Amino acid sequence: MKFERFQRLVRMMFLPDEDGNIRTRYENVDMQNVHPLVLAYVGDAYFHLYVRMRLLSYEQARVQALHSFSAQIVSALWQARAYRGIAPMLTEKEQTIYRRARNTKSHAPRSASVADYHASTGFEALLGSLYIQEKNERLAEIAEAAFQIIAKEMMENIQREQNNGN
Repeated sequence: MKFERFQRLVRMMFLPDEDGNIRTRYENVDMQNVHPLVLAYVGDAYFHLYVRMRLLSYEQARVQALHSFSAQIVSALWQARAYRGIAPMLTEKEQTIYRRARNTKSHAPRSASVADYHASTGFEALLGSLYIQEKNERLAEIAEAAFQIIAKEMMENIQREQNNGN
């Protein structure tokens, strides 16, 4: 980001308005104009936190184990699988948000296939849009369903690997 743009952003974010107040949560956010990758950015942050909090049910002492496991769960591969599992439960509007973000031009990292990366971007954008709109009940429903799908498929993979090793 160029320095001038950064300075303008800082002024917009932190300078008080005419009443002396700094903007509050999501003020002036028009969901139709939020870039899909920005929605994915927010959704990624939400899903990371959701997964980390969910994992605390199983481990409260070893940070490295929590980090390693949560990083695997929130990977593009597993988020793409989660999306395929939750797709039937989505409304048409939610599917539109997913497709809009999935089809946005971006560069996939080497650690994921292009298809999985785009699917995970769509999944994250869906979560981000629900978060920004404060649709907390629906957000929790979708995040939990995704977590359950990922957990089930991970267990199936582990069992398959154990059976192939014996």
